[in-house]
Parts: sequence; C-alpha cells; structure tokens
Amino acid sequence: MESRLSSTSETFPPEFFRREDEGDDGLFYAEPRLVVHIDEHAIAALGEYFARVLPQNGVILDLMSSWRSHLPEALPIRKLVGLGLNSTEMTENPQLDESMVHDLNSDPELPFEDRSFDAALVTVSIQYMIRPVEVFNQVNRVLREGAKFHVIYSNRMFSDKAVWIWRTLDDDRRAQLVGSYFAQSEGWEAIQTTAISPKLDLNSDPLYAVSARKMAGRTEQAEP
Repeated sequence: MESRLSSTSETFPPEFFRREDEGDDGLFYAEPRLVVHIDEHAIAALGEYFARVLPQNGVILDLMSSWRSHLPEALPIRKLVGLGLNSTEMTENPQLDESMVHDLNSDPELPFEDRSFDAALVTVSIQYMIRPVEVFNQVNRVLREGAKFHVIYSNRMFSDKAVWIWRTLDDDRRAQLVGSYFAQSEGWEAIQTTAISPKLDLNSDPLYAVSARKMAGRTEQAEP
C-alpha cells in the first residue's frame, strides 16, 4: 500500500480545526450512540440521493461509519465496508459487510490497498474531521479511476467536537469549505454541490452533498 499524505496545516490555518473538546476522540465515542443524527424525512431524501449516484454492484467505503449507513435497500451492493470509531455501532449496522475501528483524526492513512473501492462516502460527520486534506488524498488513493467521493452534511452536530471553521459558517459556505478540501487535495475533478433537502411543507433537517470524481488516468505516487 503506497502512502501519499500532505499536511492540512500547510493549506489551512491550524485554528480552523481547533475544537472545544480536544480530548481523545476514541474516549468520546467509546459509548455507543445507537441514534440517527438526521430526521426521517432527511434520511428518506438521502436514500434517494444514494440510489441516483452510487454504482450498482460496487464496493463502497463508508467513512466515519456508525450504526446506520442509510443506503437504499433496493440498491444492489457487492460490499459495504465501514470505518469508524465504535465497534458496537458498526456491528449493529445491518448493511455493513466488513468494519474496522480506525481514528482518522489521529491517523488519516486508510488501511486499504490502492484502487479498492468503486465509491466512498461520509455521512453527516465531515464536521469532525481535523485533517481533511490528508484524508481526501487517501480516499483518492483507494478509489478506482472515475469513482466518486460523496460528502453529505446537515446542520446537526456535537458542537464540542466540531471544528471551529465549521461552526462559524452557514450551510452555503460549508459547501465551499468541503469543495476546498477536494481542491486542495490531489486528483479530483468535477466538484459538485447538490441540495438534497426534503421538499416538504414542514420542518426537516437540511441536507447537502458535495462530491468529486477521481481523475481519469490518476496514478498513485509514493513520496520520496
């Protein structure tokens, strides 16, 4: 497995990624939280989005995974691999075929071979990522050519663990921030923001997706 990491601190000011609670993330997430973080209408809209954009019969990486992945039941999947911080939550996730505990904030290098996945996703957890450029580089490495990375976000969060820059921005500027993670990491094209909030005459959690595609002809280079 080749390594290609670049430092987030070289691209963004360090204070962007400070948090109110700088304690060990593994300890914070040690207690299982078997709850969903967006409402049922947003979950339904998310399933519709995944049905449109995820490849059929693909191998999919669910980063910062939990006890639900919200993929539509009708979508045929070869394998769904979860990577998160709580083994109990992932064990309770009926859609995961494989799972592993791994803290991206302490070690952004993904424990997978190059070009292993047909798609990757992060669902309502990007606000907790303190080394996004490094992680996005790694996601690019483990995706196959032409595969997409989908970052889904809402306005819900554990505020003490969300990074400072996320808490200061509105939803539109959060899309720009995630787009800048793609732009500042390597090997992405066709960066796109999609509003996927439920279109209902009632209050529901807002929902957005920022995605990009691994460049055609992209090859991984080991650092000297």
